[in-house]
Amino acid sequence: MRFLFYLITIVPLILLWSCGKDEPSSPTDNFNRQSMLMHWADNYIIPGYTAYAQATHELSVAATEFSADRNLNTLNNLRTKWLAAYSVWQRVSMLEVGPAAELNLRNNTNVYPVDTEGIHANITAGDANLELPSNFDRQGLGALDYLLYGVADSEQAILAFYTEGVAGADATTYLQRLALRLDALAQHVLAAWQSNGYREEFIANDGSSANAAVDQFTNAFVFYYEKALRAGKVGIPAGVFSGSPLPTHVEAPYYGQNKQFLQGALNAFADFFNGKSFHGDLSGPSYRQYLEELQAAKEGTHIAQLINDQFAASRAKIEALHTELAQQIQDDNQAMLATYDELQRNVVLLKVDMLQAMSIAVTYVDADGD
Repeated sequence: MRFLFYLITIVPLILLWSCGKDEPSSPTDNFNRQSMLMHWADNYIIPGYTAYAQATHELSVAATEFSADRNLNTLNNLRTKWLAAYSVWQRVSMLEVGPAAELNLRNNTNVYPVDTEGIHANITAGDANLELPSNFDRQGLGALDYLLYGVADSEQAILAFYTEGVAGADATTYLQRLALRLDALAQHVLAAWQSNGYREEFIANDGSSANAAVDQFTNAFVFYYEKALRAGKVGIPAGVFSGSPLPTHVEAPYYGQNKQFLQGALNAFADFFNGKSFHGDLSGPSYRQYLEELQAAKEGTHIAQLINDQFAASRAKIEALHTELAQQIQDDNQAMLATYDELQRNVVLLKVDMLQAMSIAVTYVDADGD
């Protein structure tokens, strides 16, 4: 089962909310949405994309240096810059609205598992159109994971893959092309927010309708948690949807030390929910404050507290996992399934209880039957 987000079609969907004693309660909504949008844009989104664009720039420079002088030092420097970019990516992947959504940034950046045969075909062809959806799983950070760690069994053999003959030169060219494309995409999104007017458009669109910025962003935010974080990083490789474990479907399987990416993604998501700035030095209007102002509660407990409690429970499960998630699946997949269950509990709180309290309709289709 290949984890390709572009297979999930996002279409308008109206939820019919049933009435009952367990239904979240909230008073009239007078929350200042524009203030929240401004905090999001100025203190998380733009700083986040700035950090990611800096990381992809350094990655592209390292790829160029490796192309010019292929040796173990330049290879290991390239690996270091790849890991840095991948780590920052975990903190901005959830921001898929506006320019990022138009570019299909997540699908161009981090589809996994990658198509290794397709990567080799692209290397041989030399002119593959990387804008085509058929090439989503042959590029991005996942493809670089394979090219930097998976093309051979040892460091020396990996280096030889790039240094031997015409084939090595072609592979080096493709690797460099992928790094440059990641940087170009990141710079485009940052420029749109920072210089080309999208920040102002985003903040001004402060209404409460399906086309308003808060509603659109919130759908993208919850979609990311449900499909990319919960399902992609844990559920699919653990076999929740296939009936049997798929350890090769973990994120960055060739690098291996991938628990850190799951931890980084969940921490970033929770920080954003609670209004922390990207650099952690500021706090501001947030989903948590919004729910608290609405006095939104479920069975006598504030929904914001329930969500944060579930973040903590999920963190505890993740912390207990092996640093290599594929190894965890092979050794004790029940721990992965238990982690999925903890993450799943917040899907209900976020997608149903939080959105109902804020009067936000879900505008994407649930395609995995949970």
